Amino acid sequence: MISGRTPYIFSKSQIVLVFLALILFSSTLVPLTAAAQTADEHANAVQVQIRNVNYHFTDTLSAYVKTLRGEVVPTGENKFPTLDDKNSYDIRVTSAEMVIAADSLAKVLDSYVFATHGSPLKDVSMSVDKGRLKIKGKLHDKGDAPFETSGSLSPTPDGKIRLHAEKIRALHLPVKGLMDALGIDLASLIKEGKMPGISADGDDMIMDLGLVLPPPHIQGNITAIRIEGQNLLEVMGDPAKTQLKRVPAANYMAYWGNQLRFGKLTMTDADMILIDMNPEDPFDFDLDHYKDQLVPGYSKFTPTFGLRVYMKDFGKVHPAAPAKTETKK
Repeated sequence: MISGRTPYIFSKSQIVLVFLALILFSSTLVPLTAAAQTADEHANAVQVQIRNVNYHFTDTLSAYVKTLRGEVVPTGENKFPTLDDKNSYDIRVTSAEMVIAADSLAKVLDSYVFATHGSPLKDVSMSVDKGRLKIKGKLHDKGDAPFETSGSLSPTPDGKIRLHAEKIRALHLPVKGLMDALGIDLASLIKEGKMPGISADGDDMIMDLGLVLPPPHIQGNITAIRIEGQNLLEVMGDPAKTQLKRVPAANYMAYWGNQLRFGKLTMTDADMILIDMNPEDPFDFDLDHYKDQLVPGYSKFTPTFGLRVYMKDFGKVHPAAPAKTETKK
């Protein structure tokens, strides 16, 4: 049946107004969606506080965390962090003091950043010489010619690490600048994503630890960096002005709030603290092998169903093999 109502006919000016309104509405969808996603991440974030922990990212990289305060934030489609899945969360740092050995950072760069196809460097090593960070390697596109640079470290205004190259040598001869030594267009490599976390500013190299270090990625602005022995001490935020939650333990990793999965356990309104069984030295924690640390330990529940997990140091569960010595015949 056809209705007897007279159809409404839009004028040209009304059609134009409707079309413009649709364009304006659609243009707001992306930022609103991104804002909603960010709000959702923070809504599902778990608070974290770490003190006096030697944290193993991989078998070759560890960082000593003196203090850290921040959030464990789910990534991608994950609704909440799963500690067993390194890619399910990032650690967003409010403030922290961390120490990374120069040779450990070099191993990460060599195996993770510079191992990509098209990278100009390989066989990278780092050491500290007279208060300067020295980087050695081979120029892959130059017939594996030896290359080295040394310089000072400082934070950039946006919280990354700047290596200001003061001395640069290639083929054991001094060269004019870092870009001349590398003989590459760093900008194109960065644009193609071939060197994650590495960029260039003139003859300076910029490192973004949030991308250089393997997951779980640590996000935070570096406010100070200095060399101590063969180590790099990095400060994020302002630890002196950050109020830490009181935790009755010397060495620990504390998590609270929202939902958190750990092994077969999923906690709602999380309240879990991983505690060093031996408080006389730093808590040696390995995320890839933490189950081995749980076996010789024990756990307790608090009256409010908080979980306290006492764990043995990774290095004491898996002691380092003694160095082999040659015997003379």
